[in-house]
Amino acid sequence: MILLDPSTVIVMATLMAGAMSVVLYSAHLSFPKEIQGMREWSFGLLLLVAGAMFYNLGDSTYIPKMCANSVLIWALGFMLIGTEKFYELRPSWMLFHGIWLVSMLTIGYWLIFVPNFSYRVAAFSYLASIFYLRLIYLIWKHGEPHFSTRFFRALMIVQALVVLTRGVLASINGEAHINLLAIGPFQSIYLATGHFMILLMTVGFMTVCTRRLQTILERRSTLDPLTEVLNRRGFADIYAKEHALMRREGTFMTMLNIDIDYFKKINDCHGHAVGDRVLIDVAQVIAKALRASDHLARFGGEEFVVLLPATGLDRALHITERIQTALRAPRPDVPSYTVSVGVACQTSAEESLDGILVRADKALYCAKERGRDRYEIAPDAAFTGTGVPARHQDRARA
Repeated sequence: MILLDPSTVIVMATLMAGAMSVVLYSAHLSFPKEIQGMREWSFGLLLLVAGAMFYNLGDSTYIPKMCANSVLIWALGFMLIGTEKFYELRPSWMLFHGIWLVSMLTIGYWLIFVPNFSYRVAAFSYLASIFYLRLIYLIWKHGEPHFSTRFFRALMIVQALVVLTRGVLASINGEAHINLLAIGPFQSIYLATGHFMILLMTVGFMTVCTRRLQTILERRSTLDPLTEVLNRRGFADIYAKEHALMRREGTFMTMLNIDIDYFKKINDCHGHAVGDRVLIDVAQVIAKALRASDHLARFGGEEFVVLLPATGLDRALHITERIQTALRAPRPDVPSYTVSVGVACQTSAEESLDGILVRADKALYCAKERGRDRYEIAPDAAFTGTGVPARHQDRARA
């Protein structure tokens, strides 16, 4: 078995921890604000570097040793706080300071009053294990079912087992197997796992942060930034899935094309900031009037589109009336407004998204021409052999 030189391993791990701290802090500055915790993890890694520096001072007094243990506990505590912030939980500052206080009291007692290296190691190991067990619970409880989460959790479990094993050995066998400055099989295993596992755990945390970043970017690419409902791209993806389900099960669906009446007048009279509030209000009110299976999108400007899967015309008209009634109700933070709606029912899977959008759009313009604040129903589509509407009637039926 290859025996590792302790000083070499500690120096390498310290340098790598410092480098990873820079990487994490750079990511903290670059990632969206929704992703929290990387700053605390970078602070924790810097504290690990500081702890190694205190540990290597080799002073005969107890001050460097107390400082080393103190900052190492702080390092683990900041990793816990960072993970809690990542999962949008309240930081456990009470637990953080409580473990630090107990560690200082117990380690100080076995260092100053009754010097005993084994008991100091056991105390530190058991207290550090509390942080790791808390981290394992957080990842298991709040992590998403994804490889990055499982990888992060597995690293935490391995590290907790390593630290607990060292605590047990310190309690049972004394100093023989726990003095990391000596060279031996256990020392080599512990150094190889204990020090480099910190770096691997940092990589694990970075993978879950990257996964969160991917999710945020995917959501932003399919959502309208102002109203936070689907945009055209997101709506097209949803329609494709619902269309495939419609074809497979032989159902039908209905589309509503909704446009705010005289929206330009609202902007001119009240300003664009109020106009934006109106757009947000429209999205919120419509969303509350819809079912969980329905989909709402903003197609730009003051135009919104609603897709009602497995919904016939009668049910769709009931939902349309409910939407218009809700939007007519006065609200204190926005001026009064109404909407016009074009309703198009898709009964054939041969019709494309463009086809039903054109029919709903024509019905919407018919509602505008007939006085606004109303809905109109598009005629059924007629098809050629290619599945594209062959004609569109200019006049929708009421």
